[in-house]
Amino acid sequence: MGVDKSDMNHHLLLIRDDVDSIRQLQEALRSRGYTVATASKFEFVTDPDFANNFDLIVIDHSEPRIIAMDICAELRQREIEAPIVVLSSRDQVQHRVAVFRAGADDCLIKPVDLDELQVRIESLLKRALRHNKQEISSYEFAGRSVNFGQCELLRNGFRVELSERETRLLRYLVQNRGKTISRSALLQHVWGYHRAPLTRTVDVHILRLRHKIEDDPRDPRFIVTVPGFGYRFDG
Repeated sequence: MGVDKSDMNHHLLLIRDDVDSIRQLQEALRSRGYTVATASKFEFVTDPDFANNFDLIVIDHSEPRIIAMDICAELRQREIEAPIVVLSSRDQVQHRVAVFRAGADDCLIKPVDLDELQVRIESLLKRALRHNKQEISSYEFAGRSVNFGQCELLRNGFRVELSERETRLLRYLVQNRGKTISRSALLQHVWGYHRAPLTRTVDVHILRLRHKIEDDPRDPRFIVTVPGFGYRFDG
């Protein structure tokens, strides 16, 4: 199947108990244009600061160490919204039902055809993109109105221009309002970094946004700092 790699910049996470045994699938997906990371430890992969860095998660169900239902349930409980695809060798209706009830979006029976897996991944990514676009085209809060398409904020009747990066940052915060977002997650989703570099880029842009939306940037009401974790949008 042909792939236009120029249109793909999606980050996938592959979860399996034995990471070495999934290298072939990892390389196959990389060759099709995805950025792919692997992990095996339950506590690690269900950490929101880590899991939030990926656009889609693939879980290779391999009992007894990697139970897809447990991981799906934990990810959803921790409000990880990325689509989840489960790969399983158990071709039983009861098992597939349990996988979906736990929070998976799709389930394929092994051995998996790579073309079919890619089509299903693309379908889930497109659905997530449409959902996100519908939710955040505009937003109003506390006498302020944001038009993300036009990169502008109306505040008490006055127009305030936002840079493209400020717009993307505010959109991501609004989309995840009420949730604490780590700096590394912001760098991945807003700046496109796969690995978070040592930088104060996020803090600088947060400060600029506060000056544009807050009544008192030194005592912010909307973009709140959560010490030791990151930022939360409370608008």
